[in-house]
Amino acid sequence: MRTNVAFKTLFTIALGLSIVSCNNSKNYKNNSRATGWDINSKDGGFQYKTDYKEQETGPGLVFIEGGTFTMGRVQDDVMHDWNNSPTQQHVQSFYMDETEVTNVMYMEYLDWLKNIFPPSEPNYKNIYAGAVPDTLVWRNRLGFNETMVNNYLRHPAYADYPVVGVNWIQAVEFSKWRTNRVNELRLEEEGYTKEGARYSDVSAGSTFDTETYLNAPTQAYGGNDEITRGGKNADKLGTSSDSTDAKNIYIQRKDGVLLPEYRLPTEAEWEYAALGLVGIRNYNAYRGRKKYPWDGQYTRSGDVKKQGDQLANFKQGEGDYGGIAGWSDDGADITAEVKSYEPNDYGLYDMAGNVSEWVADVYRPIVDDEFNDFNYYRGNVYTKNAINEDGTIKVVTPENVQYDTLSSGRIVARALPGEIAQEPISEMDTYLRTNFNESDNRNYRDGDKSSSRYYEPFAEISSDSKRMYNSPQFVTDTDSIGNVKPKYDASKRTTLVSDEVRVYKGGSWRDRAYWLDPAQRRYFPQDMATDYIGFRNAMSRVGSKSKDNNKTARN
Repeated sequence: MRTNVAFKTLFTIALGLSIVSCNNSKNYKNNSRATGWDINSKDGGFQYKTDYKEQETGPGLVFIEGGTFTMGRVQDDVMHDWNNSPTQQHVQSFYMDETEVTNVMYMEYLDWLKNIFPPSEPNYKNIYAGAVPDTLVWRNRLGFNETMVNNYLRHPAYADYPVVGVNWIQAVEFSKWRTNRVNELRLEEEGYTKEGARYSDVSAGSTFDTETYLNAPTQAYGGNDEITRGGKNADKLGTSSDSTDAKNIYIQRKDGVLLPEYRLPTEAEWEYAALGLVGIRNYNAYRGRKKYPWDGQYTRSGDVKKQGDQLANFKQGEGDYGGIAGWSDDGADITAEVKSYEPNDYGLYDMAGNVSEWVADVYRPIVDDEFNDFNYYRGNVYTKNAINEDGTIKVVTPENVQYDTLSSGRIVARALPGEIAQEPISEMDTYLRTNFNESDNRNYRDGDKSSSRYYEPFAEISSDSKRMYNSPQFVTDTDSIGNVKPKYDASKRTTLVSDEVRVYKGGSWRDRAYWLDPAQRRYFPQDMATDYIGFRNAMSRVGSKSKDNNKTARN
């Protein structure tokens, strides 16, 4: 009898504690710890997404948990570039494409541009033309490659092969387009925007841009309220265009629905992801080193069924791009279909071989780890949203599309209709700031006056020939009828390094095994393309470092 009474007492106490715990949890989520007011009250007040779990993984991406690693550690330096000094860096968690961007992925982009901005209209003719890859990169003066020139980009036989002939600027513009299409679909699926509008109601003057929607939602889709407030759940959400008393009618950042931008990975991110050091982690340390994205010191498989086969697509030797017929070492003579080889420990394919890949960084021979060792990146150019005279955000219209003329004379669009116009930050924007003081930081601590061998305190370096980086300066001329012609730099130059050259990583189908080491780094002008450089996208992780949000020590 006493046992039953004791059991009932303990049960009652446990139940009471459980209720208190639930109430505390409920209070934490639905009541403000600052004011005590209800959050998300039907009567009004502060509205916030209190049931947010974590960032969803975007299409094509895999999660890369961040951590520390030694960047730039190579076993060989046969080129004697001396551009790799091992530095300890920490990379924040992020996401990365499991494969390189393929021809069919890029063709989807071109198809969208062609439909929305018809090249037949004079105002848009350079939008599509500026985005098309340079298929002539396949030509060789002593080689027959016309098959690739004519077929590689568009033929379905190459659909799942990595896209090439894309310069760094084109890769950045593709990334912006991809961000907008992914978030456009997410809004439609959440029932906020009109179903099917992305197919039937979009035109040059009414396109969707993520940043425009977040900063000036009434100007998204060209200001078409029937699209932005015409979703399938509009009545339930109280966002329908005929609802006069609706509140919180547009998705905001605080709702956690829209994904961060697709972008090019930084050099540190790319190298960290390619190494896949998670596979050799032992508690809180790495057990050994990795030369390639896979384990071991060799490029050939030791698996019994695949013994002797190459683990990546690269040049085997002089005149040997794929081995002997019938006994192919790597199964490819040019690029290979993505996922032809085993992924690394993060689930990423072709982080060595197939094609080299653009990364976001401006190239410099050194990595300045003395200034920063967290999310290292050289290439920051800070801008701000342009504002009209009436205080509204300035959105690019079909009449004022922004173009850039490249050193080759090619014209590319850098701001499409629907995007927010950008302008450099001003002196007032940085007044009394300690972390940055100008818009363009590409040559900070390397290439500025204080870094130059001609530097003298309180003196001006007036001569252009005394720049630290005496690189070619390509400009363009326009003739009397408006044709753009490149004007070549005839001056003697001592280097190709400038603020317009970008790092590319990873060996390609044209490279020897030496370049398969993820730490190797090379550079190429950002407005030029080749038949061996492609790219893949990354996305920043918001929130916790790990997916399981485990706060305790892990074995």
